[in-house]
Amino acid sequence: MTDADPAGLGPALAGLAAEVATDPETAVAAAWSLSAGLSAAAAAAAARAMGWDGEPEPAPAKDDRRFSDPAWDRHPWFLWQRQSYLAWAETMKALAADEKARFAVGQLVDALAPTNFLPTNPAALRKAVETGGASVVAGLGHLLDDLAEHGGRPAQVAGEAFEVGRDLAATPGKVVFRNDLMELIQYEPRTKTVHEIPLLLSPPWINRYYIMDLAPGKSFVEWALDHGHATFAISYRNADASMRDVDLEDYMLLGLRTALDTVCEITGASRVNVAGLCVGGTLAVMLGGFLAELGDDRINSMTLLNTLVDFSQPGALANFTDPESVARVEDRMAEAGYLDGRDLATTFDSLRANDLIWNYVSANWLMGEPPPAFDILAWNADSTNVPEATHSTYLRACYLENRLARGTLTLAGRPVRPRAVTCDSYVLAAEGDHITPWLSSYATTGLLGGPVRFVLTSSGHIAGIVNPPGPKRKYWTNDDVGPDPHAWRAGAREHPGSWWEDWATWIKAHAGKRRPPFRIGGTNHPVLADAPGTYVRT
Repeated sequence: MTDADPAGLGPALAGLAAEVATDPETAVAAAWSLSAGLSAAAAAAAARAMGWDGEPEPAPAKDDRRFSDPAWDRHPWFLWQRQSYLAWAETMKALAADEKARFAVGQLVDALAPTNFLPTNPAALRKAVETGGASVVAGLGHLLDDLAEHGGRPAQVAGEAFEVGRDLAATPGKVVFRNDLMELIQYEPRTKTVHEIPLLLSPPWINRYYIMDLAPGKSFVEWALDHGHATFAISYRNADASMRDVDLEDYMLLGLRTALDTVCEITGASRVNVAGLCVGGTLAVMLGGFLAELGDDRINSMTLLNTLVDFSQPGALANFTDPESVARVEDRMAEAGYLDGRDLATTFDSLRANDLIWNYVSANWLMGEPPPAFDILAWNADSTNVPEATHSTYLRACYLENRLARGTLTLAGRPVRPRAVTCDSYVLAAEGDHITPWLSSYATTGLLGGPVRFVLTSSGHIAGIVNPPGPKRKYWTNDDVGPDPHAWRAGAREHPGSWWEDWATWIKAHAGKRRPPFRIGGTNHPVLADAPGTYVRT
């Protein structure tokens, strides 16, 4: 069962209400502001009824798709609903003084938007009339299904539309290693020759690995193979109660380092390029620092995609990673021995609630539309559990104490310092990322000990990675990577296309000469299964 309030927003709202109740000056000012806003809304609606065609204030944000239906502006009733809501929303947001209260108020304001209720949603009412009520019946069916199957959260994607191994994670390959934590996939070559330095992909353990092998034409794995890189990827096991004590250092040693060992054994290569995504990139930095303490330089280069190393400014996730929220998560994990992947999904969806929750309430429940068939959302819905010990250590060591950035993190008895990572690194961030803000990702450039190329891409945390070349893509580069991210941005050059193309040039220079493809597996690493393996299906 998912946690309905993982960030403790209820207490934050209660605290805000108590503060307002005990501060007459603030309460009177808020009441006055709201009264003025509601009066203006009524006046605008009356004027519209008499033929006025002006633009009332406040106006919805230009990118607020909730009020895109023309009825919100043309019809006096709906105009009054919209303007009253906007006035109330502005008043509520003005009351919140701290970050947690602002986030809590934002969640409340989003939830109570008129677009989320049938009587005040013009598009849903219009469709109900057009379909003779069939859309309402269908929407009720979707609601009941979601209550039974999804814990009351609206489904984001048609569950039967995609199949792992057929539509997703479909690049041909073999599982060549398996332990209790992960499977290692070696992909079949797609070129007559390959680079002599192989590529190992380090995905996040909090999600399914195949975001890096999403679908044909959208697969980063496929892109790497087409550019001659002998590519391997880790697929982590979905945690259960038996993995309660699996800790962060286990992911580093039994996961990424063991995968590195196996790649070297299969290919005979003395060095490997590592590409990590999100927390998979954080883990790569940890392993790089750990190996440096041992004098092990097998990591030839590092690609860090939407990765945090400095957690001092984590953006909206700060609302879920304060001491009280972490303690709440730890109490919840103690019951099962792992963090339920649905809880993680709830957390991430709430960061973009209008797009990832309320949009589907309107479409699925009010208008009776079936969930869309969209591969990224199918991956997003394929949630993964995280072991209790791992998640607790990660939250406390990184988000609460920021020990990795400070150079005070110790794993497996050894210090793990980013400054010890002296290989060349490619750091990518996305300008619209709400999980790893690009300014925080930029901080990585000042923490690593080797040369860094920083690239900023359009879009957000996931679409910024699933970024095949296309006309809507763009990215920014600037070779002058200094301490000030804003100075870097001001001097950056915009390029049409995808950062994949820029990375292809960069990684080629770090991949060595061409040679015949490596054989799949070997005597000590027999083929265990076809890709995408068994762990991804559990």
